[in-house]
Amino acid sequence: MRLILACLILLACRLSGATQPNVVVLLADDAGWGDYSFNGNRQIATPNIDSIAKGGVHFERFFVQPVCSPTRSEFLTGRYHRRLGVYGVSTGQERMNPDEKTFADSFKAAGYVTGIFGKWHNGSQWPYHPLARGFETFWGYTSGHWGEYFDAPLEHNGVMKSSQGYIVDVLTEKALQFIERNQSKPFLCFVPFTTPHSPWSVPASDWARFKDKPIAQTATQAANERVNERVNERVNETRCALAMVENQDRNVGRILAKLKELHLENDTIVVYFSDNGPNGHRWTGGMKGTKGSTDEGGVRSPLFIRWPAQIAAGTRVKPIAGAIDLAPTLHALAGVKRLGDKPLDGRDLSPLLKNATDADWAPRQIFQTWGGNVSVRTETHRLDNAGDLFDMDADPGQTKPIQASQPELARELTAAVVAWRREMGIAAPGGKGKGGNGPGGAVDPRPIAVGYREFPITILPARDGEPRGGMRRSAAAPNSSYFVHWTKPTDAAVWNIEVVTTGMYVVTLDYACAAADVGSQIEFSLGGARLRGKVSEAFDSPLKPEQDTLPRPSAESVMRDFRTMTLGEVRLEPGKGELKLRATDIPGKSVMDLRRVTLTLK
Repeated sequence: MRLILACLILLACRLSGATQPNVVVLLADDAGWGDYSFNGNRQIATPNIDSIAKGGVHFERFFVQPVCSPTRSEFLTGRYHRRLGVYGVSTGQERMNPDEKTFADSFKAAGYVTGIFGKWHNGSQWPYHPLARGFETFWGYTSGHWGEYFDAPLEHNGVMKSSQGYIVDVLTEKALQFIERNQSKPFLCFVPFTTPHSPWSVPASDWARFKDKPIAQTATQAANERVNERVNERVNETRCALAMVENQDRNVGRILAKLKELHLENDTIVVYFSDNGPNGHRWTGGMKGTKGSTDEGGVRSPLFIRWPAQIAAGTRVKPIAGAIDLAPTLHALAGVKRLGDKPLDGRDLSPLLKNATDADWAPRQIFQTWGGNVSVRTETHRLDNAGDLFDMDADPGQTKPIQASQPELARELTAAVVAWRREMGIAAPGGKGKGGNGPGGAVDPRPIAVGYREFPITILPARDGEPRGGMRRSAAAPNSSYFVHWTKPTDAAVWNIEVVTTGMYVVTLDYACAAADVGSQIEFSLGGARLRGKVSEAFDSPLKPEQDTLPRPSAESVMRDFRTMTLGEVRLEPGKGELKLRATDIPGKSVMDLRRVTLTLK
C-alpha cells in the first residue's frame, strides 16, 4: 500500500509540474535541415522527430557550425568554440579547455542525474572526458566518428566494453535504461546519435526501404540556379543517409514512448537538432552548401523543442538562433543556476518559446567558421566568406550578391567579420597565423594528462598519437584509425603526455598481429622510465568490410578486431614528455597493427 501511495504521489507531482523538469537532448550527426519530412522532404518519413516540432516549438532559422566538435562545444557552453580551445575535430584539437563549464556541470550541481549515450567528441581523456564535464554516466565513444556500426566496442565510464547490434539501437537502449532507473529524480539525458555520419552502414531492414527508391528531390535542383557551383550527388549515399535518419527516427520514437509510459512526458523538455549540414550533396530545400561550408546549407539545422507543460504545441519562432543559445536556454527553462562566470555569446531563448511574437527581441549577428572561412548571418542577410552579401529572405539559395545595391550593410558586416576574426584569433584570408580551425591532421600540442586518481584509466587511441618513421595511419581520417606499417626499429608511435601522479602503471596494448609476425620485442619509454615486453600471441583478425551497406570513403579505415595484451608495469614520475612505443627486434615483416595504449594507475 505504501508503495502504491508513493507512486501516486510521484505521478501527481509529475502531472502538476511540481518537480524540476527532466531534460532529454537528441543530437543528430551530419543530418541536414532537409533530411526530415517536417521540413518538406517527401522521400523520408520522420514522424517521431516531427512530433517534437508539432507538439512544441520549431525554429525557422537555427544555425550551428559547419562541423561536429565546434557545434557540440558551443551547445555545451553557450560560447563560441574558438574561445574554448576547440580548433578541429581530431588529434586533440577538439578538446574544450578544462576551465570551461558545461550546462551538465550546472545541472549536476543542481541535483540532476546526468548521462550521455553516444558520440561526445570534445575530448577523450581526463579532464576533457564527459565524466569530467558534468556527466555521471557515459556510454559511447569520446572521439569523432566511429568506424564500426555493428557490434562495436564502446566505452562505459572509462572502460571498453563489447556491444551487440546496431550502434544507434544499442545506445538508445542504454539511454532508455538510464531514464527507467532515474524516473523518480530530475535527470538530464543527452543522446548524441552517430548517424547519418558515415560509414554508410545501416540495418538491412532500413536499407531495404531505400536501396531501389527513386530520388526525386535532388541537390542539383537548386544548384542549377547558381553559377559555377559543382554538385555531385551520390544517389546511393543519399539513400543510405535517409535510411539512417529513419532508423534514428524510430529510436527517437522509443525514447518518446518511454517518457509517455513512465508518465514523464508532460514535464520533460525534449530538444532535437543536428550538428552541421548534410554530409554530402542532397536535397536541402534550395540552400547552398553542405557540411564543412559556412554557407546557409552547411550551417542551418532543425531545432525542435517540446515541453507540454510550458510550451504551446505548434509554436513557431522566426528570429534567428544558434547552438550558442541552447545552454543559456536550458538553464533558464529548468531554473538551474549557471556555473562559471565567463561571458556568454548565446542568448536565453525562453522568452521566444513562451511568446513567439515577442516584438522586443533585439536583432543580432551569428558567426560561423571553419578552415579559415567566416560568414555572418543577420535576421535577413548573410555575408559569405568571399564577401558577397545576400538577402536571405528574397534569395535563400544565395544566387544573387547584392553588395553593390546595399554597400552600407556590406561594409558593416565586413567590419563585423574582421573584428570577430581578430577576437577569435582567426587569420584573415591570405594572412599568417592560425587561420583555420587547426593545422589539418597535426596533433594538438596540448599534452594528454595521465594518472588522475579520480579517473585512473587513461586510454590513448591512435587518433591522439603521432606515427613516426615509416609507421602510418590505417586511413587519412584519424578518428577511427589505427597504426599500421610498423616494420622497422626506427618506426614509433608517440603521444605527448603529462603524468600528474607518481605511481605504478599497468600498460596494455590493443593489437592485431599475424602468426608469422609473432615475437617482436616492444619498448615503452617515457622520460627515464622504460618497459619492455614481447608480442607472444598472434591475433590475425580479418578486415570487416561486410558490415558496410556501401563502400566507405577512402579516407576512412576499414576496421578489424583487436586483442588486449599486457606489456607490463612501469613506475612513472610527474612531468611532461613523449610516450614512445618502438620495436627493438622484429623477426617478421611487421610488429603489429596498434589500436590503442592504455595506462592504468594502480
